[in-house]
Amino acid sequence: MNNLLQDAAARAQTYLESLDDRDVAPSEAALAALAEFAGPLPEQGRDGGEVLAALDRLGSPATMASAGPRYFGFVTGGSLPVALAADWLISAWDQNAFSSTSSPLGAGLEAACLGWLREIFEFPESAGGAFVTGATMANFTGLAAARH
Repeated sequence: MNNLLQDAAARAQTYLESLDDRDVAPSEAALAALAEFAGPLPEQGRDGGEVLAALDRLGSPATMASAGPRYFGFVTGGSLPVALAADWLISAWDQNAFSSTSSPLGAGLEAACLGWLREIFEFPESAGGAFVTGATMANFTGLAAARH
């Protein structure tokens, strides 16, 4: 497992270091190469290193370079090294963070971040809040809250 994680880290680092020099949009050849992902479901699993190599070989060139300095499209966040490393650690923890019962850590981090937001926006301590899974759920939650 250690070699697999080191391989993933090296591939991610190589990708991020390439962003300054590559086009934002993938080339036609990179898009055409994605067809290699298609096909019947394999009868047996593949070695993890082979899977990473295929993802990197086919996937990295076919990405939109949204983490790069010349991407001015959607606001999709960034991929700073600390965010990438934290995301990797969070994935290893494999928490189901819907409640303090299933993830005391998730609930604690949510409470801390909501406290910081109250401080930034100068909301009273009595102000509540919650994080949701994305834009669609945020809109839905906002509409539901507005009805009450």
